[in-house]
Formats: sequence, structure tokens, C-alpha cells
Amino acid sequence: MDVPHAAEPGDVDPDVVELATKIFAMARAGETASLDAYLTAGVPANLTNDRGDSLVMLAAYHGHADTVACLCRHGADVNRLNDRGQSPLAGAVFKGEDAVVETLVAHGADPDLGQPSAAEAARMFAKEHYLELFARR
Repeated sequence: MDVPHAAEPGDVDPDVVELATKIFAMARAGETASLDAYLTAGVPANLTNDRGDSLVMLAAYHGHADTVACLCRHGADVNRLNDRGQSPLAGAVFKGEDAVVETLVAHGADPDLGQPSAAEAARMFAKEHYLELFARR
């Protein structure tokens, strides 16, 4: 269940939970234009769910570089770790999402954050092109 972070399901207005669920689904699905409209209207770019997954994490993990860029334009923290200590960049490296990795690095993602870090994941999966990209930042 996607509940805004730091809240128990029973402590949040059901309409807020419904809206948050819709916003998280937009990030997962790469619905950039719709998500942009909600962010412009005031939805926090750093909204996280009950597992600490940010909108950037969800968009990155599901391969939506345009959505990640949109979130960054709205001030999303590309280095925010989820509750398991994972970064959006490490998730994108793991999934082999080249455009997302490039977008995150261009917006200041740190390849050394998290467990495992994006750099560790790139080494683990022999993705040398990511290590080269990280070295250029």
C-alpha cells in the first residue's frame, strides 16, 4: 500500500491516501505530463511512500528518464535513500536503465551512496560504461 511516509495507514485521510497512491502510480508508469501538473499544483517532489521510496526512486527503477528529469526540475532529491538504504541511481544501474542513469548523474546523483552503491552495483554486474560515466562527473 502506498501511504505517505512517516504515517500509519489509519492516521491519514483516505482521500490523501488515494491521491498519494495515484501520484506514486504516475511515477511508476512514467506519466510525466500528469505528474508535472500535480507537482506544479503543490505535490511535494520528495514525496515518499511507506517504504521510503521517493517518486524519483519509482520513476528511475521503472525506466522513465523524462519523469526523473521532470521531478528534478521540481527540486526532487536524487540522492534520497529508501528505507533499505537504496538509491535511485543504484536501482537504475541494477535495471540497466542507461537514460535514467545519465539523467540522474546529470542532476547530481552520487554513485557512492547507498547499500549497495551504484558504483558497487556497476562493478558487480560488469557495467563498465557506468563506471566511466561516474568518473566523468
